[in-house]
Amino acid sequence: MSLALFLMTVFIWKNDQLYSPWIIVLILYVGIVSWGAFDLRLNFFMQSTTSVRKNVQQVAITFDDGPTPFTLEILDLLDQYQAKASFFCIGTQVVKYPMIAKQIIERGHVIANHSMNHPNKMGFLPSGQVVAEINEANHAIETATGKKVLLYRPPFGVSNPHIAKALHDCKLKSIGWNIRSLDTLSLTEDQIFARIAKKLSPGSIILLHDTSEKTVHIVKSLLIALKVNKLEAVNLEDFLNQKVYEN
Repeated sequence: MSLALFLMTVFIWKNDQLYSPWIIVLILYVGIVSWGAFDLRLNFFMQSTTSVRKNVQQVAITFDDGPTPFTLEILDLLDQYQAKASFFCIGTQVVKYPMIAKQIIERGHVIANHSMNHPNKMGFLPSGQVVAEINEANHAIETATGKKVLLYRPPFGVSNPHIAKALHDCKLKSIGWNIRSLDTLSLTEDQIFARIAKKLSPGSIILLHDTSEKTVHIVKSLLIALKVNKLEAVNLEDFLNQKVYEN
């Protein structure tokens, strides 16, 4: 792909008379590929579940980047409001907080794979390194919880042919979202909650991060809103109606 872009650029530079139409094609091509790489809803490089058609009033709350001490606060809130959720965990965090990872399972929630190290260069890793990230995280989760997971969420929601091949080789299913809270950005709790609330509907998958006190407060507001709107928060096993563990 990179070679094709390079050759096209050289061709344009060598043929000034074709500059305008070809540069437009190049810009469109790069734009479409970039959009496809960072929006799992498009299923551009691989299939990802980003929402589910539901005849019942259910949503899936999901958390990335834990476990952390804030995960415990969120677990307490979920218990208080009789809600279930799913946690896409980083392997190194599971190694750091194995008892919290175990509590996720014991309290009836789902644990899943979010890579071992959450590398910033995730979109540039060869498939072999992606496989290693997945397998190491799976091992950490299985060691802490006894569960061999079948669900994965790529760091940053990035997708490409290397990640698609790695998921195929590891036999994991990619899970995205259709409501992105942006709770890691410098927005207020009210702004983030309003962003989620206006999109809430049956079948939605909500993306949050169990990494800050701000998100803990947002989760409480969200659970209250779900009660008011008679929406049930369920874990991904019940939401997808499929196995989420190999054992």
